[in-house]
Order: sequence, then structure tokens, then C-alpha cells
Amino acid sequence: MLRSPAPSRRRFLQVVSAGAASVVLPAVAAWPDKPIRIVVTFPAGGASDIVARVLAEQLGSKLGQAFVVDNRPGAGGSVGGLVVAQAPADGYTLMLSNSTPISIGPFALEKQPYDPVEGFTHIALIGSAPCVVMANPKSGLKTIADLEALARKNGRLDFGSGGPASIGHIYGELMKKELALNMVHVPYRGGAPMTTDLISGVVPVGIDVITAFVPYFKSGQIVPLAVTSVSRSPLAPDIPSVVETGHRKLVLDNFFGLSGPAKMPADVVARLNTAVNEILASADIKRKMAELGIATSPVSQPAFAGFVKEQVGQLAPAVKGAGVKL
Repeated sequence: MLRSPAPSRRRFLQVVSAGAASVVLPAVAAWPDKPIRIVVTFPAGGASDIVARVLAEQLGSKLGQAFVVDNRPGAGGSVGGLVVAQAPADGYTLMLSNSTPISIGPFALEKQPYDPVEGFTHIALIGSAPCVVMANPKSGLKTIADLEALARKNGRLDFGSGGPASIGHIYGELMKKELALNMVHVPYRGGAPMTTDLISGVVPVGIDVITAFVPYFKSGQIVPLAVTSVSRSPLAPDIPSVVETGHRKLVLDNFFGLSGPAKMPADVVARLNTAVNEILASADIKRKMAELGIATSPVSQPAFAGFVKEQVGQLAPAVKGAGVKL
């Protein structure tokens, strides 16, 4: 009786090794293979929401996967910030970060919910935009000097912002301290409802990022007093900067960036940083961002992380010193 020849030892080991590899080392799915959400820490309609939706559309086209905006407002941006800080660091939960949930909100709570520097991976800087101090036309205010005079005359001046510990709130507190005025904060749940009350005269003064307000300035529904940057905004070059009004210490810009949970995979971070910077290099996107009052600033991931750390070091003491509480 003839027997089939036994397989060689080498062939045997090849078969076993191939089988073991298929069981022990399965192929890892390439990122992204499912939709990615971008958490926005304010309600729909505000500056962060607008920027997030522009970015989501562009990233979706570039990376071949849907990017979905998820609005999670509350607690000075800390509600959305905590959602992201606690999410798996797999690249599928990101945040449209800015000064409020990173440099302001966490320090206004009784118990700090997360470390805004070490608790996130700060991926890419989109750009920055100044706040604008603005007034209802019936208030008679046209300049910062008018604001000071009215506040001193009445002994009090109310100002609205997009919410407690928003950048508009903190800026109002900085004005109150720097100008020695009795300015009383009126908080709203986002920039949109604050805008409605500012137009109707319920609140005489509002402070927010300039992004969504230029149409109201052009229509005469709201009067801009000054932008909070060193120089004038290209979005509204007729509005003076606070430096021009003689108040250099009142300079403050709000940044927009893309962040995620701490310890995200380095390759995912690199892909996102590259993608965002390529998007910002587009003439069309530069134009869209300029229309929103945002000066784009593509930088490396380490540079953005360093920028965040520096701003936190500047604003956290201001929040605590002003006694802002949520």
C-alpha cells in the first residue's frame, strides 16, 4: 500500500504560522471607518457652531467619512468639554475647541471637571476672532467712551453674553475691572437669544465673538463700539480696536481649534492636523473664514498645544480673580 509523502517540516511550519497569524493578529480597521462627531459646546447658530459645520463638511470630503456636529451646551462649555474628555481616545469624538471650554469654563466651576491642557489632545488651530462690544441703537452708545460715561452716570450698566463664563462674560468682567465700572452680567443660553434681546433693547450692551454679528451692524440693528483685538478686524474694518480707544490691556482674541480626548493615536492626530491645515490653505475656505471674522492660522500640532497652554495660563487667573462662578 502506497502512502502519501509526509509534508516537509518547513511547509508544516509555514502553514501553522499563517494560521496563527490569522487568529492572533487580525487586521486593524483603518481610521476612519465610521462617522465622527464634532462636539460644539454652545447651541446651534453661534460662532463655534458655524465654524464646526464648515469644518465638518470639508473634513468629510477630504477623509471620506461623515463628520456630524453634536451641540452640547452648558456650564460655560464644560458640559461638552467633559463629554469629549471622557470619550474613548479613538478619533471618533472630537471638539470644536475655543477659549470658553478650554481657558475659561473649567475654572469657573466649584470643582474643575477636567484638565484643559493635559485632559485633551489639541490637534489643530483653525484661527482666531476678536470679540465685539456692541449696543442697541436706542441706548445712544457709539463708542467705548460713551459706554464708560453712561455707566458712571447711571451707576450701573447691564451687558449680555452667550452664557455664564462665555468669553463675552469674561471680557465684560475684564472691562468692569479695568475701567472701574459697575457692569452687571446678563447671561443667555447662546449668542442667538442674546442677539434677539440686544436688538429689542431688553439689554443695552452685548459682548460676543464678532463672527455672527456683521449683518446686524450693516442693517443698523446693532451698533458696534469696538473689537477686542490689537488691530481692526478684516470682517468689519470700520470698527475701531480697543487699542485705538486707549485700552491696550483689554485686548483678547477667541481661538477656534480642533481637539480630542487625551492620548489619541499619533497617526490619527497627524492625519487630522494635516487635513485641517490643507483645508485652511484653500482660498475658498480662507474667504469663508474671513467672512466669519476669523483669521486662519495653520500651525503644527505641537505649536497648537503650546498656544493652548499659554492662553490657559493667561485666562485662568483672570477667571478666578474676577470671581466668576457657574
